Amino acid sequence: MPRPKIYLAGPEVFLPDAREIGLRKKALCEDFGFVGLYPLDNDFSAAPGERLDEKIFAANMALMRGADAGIFNLTPFRGINADPGTAFELGFFAGLDKPVFAYSHHAAPLFDRVAAEFGAQPSSDGGHRDSAGLMIENFGNADNLMLDSALRAQSRAVVRPDATLTDPGALEMFAACLRQARLHFGF
Repeated sequence: MPRPKIYLAGPEVFLPDAREIGLRKKALCEDFGFVGLYPLDNDFSAAPGERLDEKIFAANMALMRGADAGIFNLTPFRGINADPGTAFELGFFAGLDKPVFAYSHHAAPLFDRVAAEFGAQPSSDGGHRDSAGLMIENFGNADNLMLDSALRAQSRAVVRPDATLTDPGALEMFAACLRQARLHFGF
């Protein structure tokens, strides 16, 4: 039986050491019996007149379609929420009914992060609103309910540390997802 292929999604692709992190993740996948598919494995050169963004999109879509499962880094990126590209990719996998696994380096739930950044006041409807009067989700989720619920629909949750990790290249939570994937694939 061929080794399952896992798409490795997350904001690491924007870091200065993105390729090294990808290589470390792929090596860990190998150790666990998987083939890691990292977005930066693709050739992203564009010919004159071609749109590089569309080439990146098409290449990543092909990698995702060829994967058996995905691991998604939902650590807040450039704000209080997960990287929007990673969120899209998780939704794409869930829509294809492919196994999804996710982690965050941030220990606090979304509600706490919103409250710290934008304030939180009790509202007349029994919920909470931020300083602009916008409702705040308060479900204890790591991120938006659609992301956490996609995982719960597969009997999983976002893997989070007890205390926030500050090293964006830390792999402890990623390895926990690989352990979940091994259980899922039965080895």
